[in-house]
Amino acid sequence: MAWALKLPLADEVIESGLVQDFDASLSGIGQELGAGAYSMSDVLALPIFKQEESSLPPENENKILPFQYVLCAATSPAVKLHDETLTYLNQGQSYEIRMLDNRKIGELPEINGKLVKSIFRVVFHDRRLQYTEHQQLEGWRWNRPGDRILDIDIPMSVGIIDPRANPTQLNTVEFLWDPSKRTSVFIQVHCISTEFTMRKHGGEKGVPFRVQIDTFKENENGEYTEHLHSASCQIKVFKPKGADRKQKTDREKMEKRTPHEKEKYQPSYETTILTECSPWPEITYVNNAPSPGFNSSHSSFSIGEGNGSPNHQPEPPPPMADVSHTSELMLVNLLPTSTPQEAQQWLHRNRFSTFSRLFRNFSGADLLKLTREDVIQICGPADGIRLFNALKGRMVQPRLTIYVCQESQQLRDLQQKHEDGDAVTSTFFVYHAIYLEELTAVELTEKLAQLFSISSQQISQIYKQGPTGIHVLISDEMIQNFQDESCFVLDTMKAETNDSYHIILK
Repeated sequence: MAWALKLPLADEVIESGLVQDFDASLSGIGQELGAGAYSMSDVLALPIFKQEESSLPPENENKILPFQYVLCAATSPAVKLHDETLTYLNQGQSYEIRMLDNRKIGELPEINGKLVKSIFRVVFHDRRLQYTEHQQLEGWRWNRPGDRILDIDIPMSVGIIDPRANPTQLNTVEFLWDPSKRTSVFIQVHCISTEFTMRKHGGEKGVPFRVQIDTFKENENGEYTEHLHSASCQIKVFKPKGADRKQKTDREKMEKRTPHEKEKYQPSYETTILTECSPWPEITYVNNAPSPGFNSSHSSFSIGEGNGSPNHQPEPPPPMADVSHTSELMLVNLLPTSTPQEAQQWLHRNRFSTFSRLFRNFSGADLLKLTREDVIQICGPADGIRLFNALKGRMVQPRLTIYVCQESQQLRDLQQKHEDGDAVTSTFFVYHAIYLEELTAVELTEKLAQLFSISSQQISQIYKQGPTGIHVLISDEMIQNFQDESCFVLDTMKAETNDSYHIILK
C-alpha cells in the first residue's frame, strides 16, 4: 500500500525533471537572430507557441467552446495520430468556413441580439518564418503587385456584414456577423506554399500555413475589442488542382501500408474543425496602423441575398480639409503645390490606396518628379503604368472626333451669294468639337443635346444630307464609317408631332 502511494510522487519528480530539461533546451532559441530582432516575450506571444503550451491536458477537457468554425475541406490521411490535422487547399479556390454558435443556454447573454466581429488571417506555421513574417510578406507584395494573400468571396458568402480588407494587410480580412443567424464565409488563399521556400534543386517542399479566426464583442464604447474566442487549423496551398492530386497521392500511400501501420495515422475527415488557440497578438508586422475599426453606428449590408461587392474594399480616404476649386482640380490632376496630405487624398480618390503607405511622405512635387521606370519599379508593371499615366494627366484619345457648326442666317446668305456668282468675302465661323467613344447614334444624340443645352429627348431624329439632297437616317454603322475630324453644318427642323426637333448634318 505504501509502495502504491509513492508511485505518483515518483512520477511527479520525473515530470518536473523533464519540464526543467525542456525549459533548458529552449533557452537558446532566438539568439542567432541577433540582438533586438524580436524579444522573447513577443515570440512566445505567437499563437503557435501558445498552442503548444495548451496541448498539455487542460484542466477541464469537457469545456464547450462558445463558437465553432468548420472548414469544408478534407483533412489529409497521412497525418499521424497525435499530430495536428493538415488540410490541402487549391490556390484561388473558394472554400466555405461555417461559423457556428456553440453556446449553452445562458452563456454570454450580453451578445444576444448583437453582432460580433471576426478577423481571418493566413499566417505562417513554422517558427522560422514567424520570426521574419514582415519581410516575407513584403517580398511577396513586391513579386505580386496588386494581389492579396487572403480574400473573401463575397457573392458566395452568407450572413456576413460590412466585410473589409485593409489594402496594407494582405493576409487579413474582417467582418461582422450575427451568431443567431446562419453564417458561412467563403475564403480564397492566393499564395502557394512553395512561394516561401528557398529555391535549391527544384521540387521543393512547400511550407505550411495557418488559418486563424479571432472573434470579438463590443465594449462599452461600441468598439469590437473584447476577445471571445480564437481557433486555427494547419493548411498547405497548392497551384490549382494540386491539392486534389496531393490528397489522392496521400490516400494511395496509405492504402499500401499494412493494417498495423495504418493504426498510427488519423483517418481523413470530410471537413476540418478549427481547434482553439490563443488570440493573435496585437503586434502587427505588416502595418503599424490599426485596421479599419467597427462601431455600433456602421453602415452595414447583409450578404447572401444576391448582393455583391468588390472582393477587397478600398481603405476610406482621409477627410477632405477644404473643398475648393483647387482641391477639385487636384482630384483630376495632381498639382506640384499639393501637400503630402493632399497627395494622399489624390491617391485614394484615384484608386491607388494600396500604395498610400509607400508614398505617405511624398508631396505633389515629389510624385510628379518620378519617372516611368521609378513608378514601375515601386508599384509593379500594371499599377505602375496606370499611376504614371494618372500623374502625367494623360487623356485617352477619343475614337472619333467631328466638328459641327450651327447653320445661321449669315451662312445661308453666304451660300446664296456663292450660288448667284457674287464675290464671297471671307467670313469667320465657329465650329465645336464632338468626341465620340462608343460610336453610336445614342451617344451622338446626347452630345448634340449638350451642345444645344436641351434634353436628348427633344431630338427626334438625326439625318445626314446625302446625294441630291436626300436625308439619310443616322445609324451606328454610319457613324462608325465617319472619317475622323469630319466637318458638318447643323440644320434643325421642327418635328411635326411634338415639341422635338430633327437635326440634319450637311
